[in-house]
Amino acid sequence: RRLSRRPALTLLDVFRQHARLQPGRPLLFFQDEVYTFEDVDRRSDRAAWALSGRLGLSGGDTVAVFLPNEPAYLWTWLALAKLGCAMACLNCNVRGRALRHALQAAGATLVLASPSEAWGQRGALGTRGQRGALGTR
Repeated sequence: RRLSRRPALTLLDVFRQHARLQPGRPLLFFQDEVYTFEDVDRRSDRAAWALSGRLGLSGGDTVAVFLPNEPAYLWTWLALAKLGCAMACLNCNVRGRALRHALQAAGATLVLASPSEAWGQRGALGTRGQRGALGTR
């Protein structure tokens, strides 16, 4: 029944339902932090506001996400889903030609990366001289 529902039930729909019905319920445990459904919902709302207001993202845009496995990944994903943006997940362990290929194949209008991933020791996304290419539309 769920698969035949029109429009289809999405993970965002399920998340919103849980956030509405059980806002104080823990959703994510990370190191010594506990994030409830309400915490994650609020953070994803703020991220969606920033991504749309400051970067001009809107439904239909594709965003490449180059973030490590941390809580911000979750609310970034939810924020993009709330905006109707497609998310191209990039593996943080990939570098060089494989990363360039993944970026090109994604056809993203924007790359979201943590400073440690983008400009870390190995220079995953290029040299500082190429920095202007990140975040441009």
